[in-house]
Amino acid sequence: MKITSRRPITLSRSREPCYPLRMADNTDDTHIAFGKKYYTKKLYVWLEIGKGRLDARGIFHGKLDRTIIGGFSGYICFVPIGKGPPPAEPERPGDEHGDNEEF
Repeated sequence: MKITSRRPITLSRSREPCYPLRMADNTDDTHIAFGKKYYTKKLYVWLEIGKGRLDARGIFHGKLDRTIIGGFSGYICFVPIGKGPPPAEPERPGDEHGDNEEF
């Protein structure tokens, strides 16, 4: 039994390596996404909710793979990988119990 194919197989005998015509976009993540989870009006904690990157055109692409349930304001902060979330905002004097009295 003879096996035949419709198209002939062409094998290159060149010793030079094959190079791509264009370089692929770098899609590695460069930033970590943090979201604020509020426990009270002023007490919150930063939670990691995803990753993202900044492309060559200056557009930021984020992939959020976790969701904050309850107490999420919608604010997301992207921080470079290796750094922690932003520090907590300092409390103002006279603002510890929510009294905003003006003198």
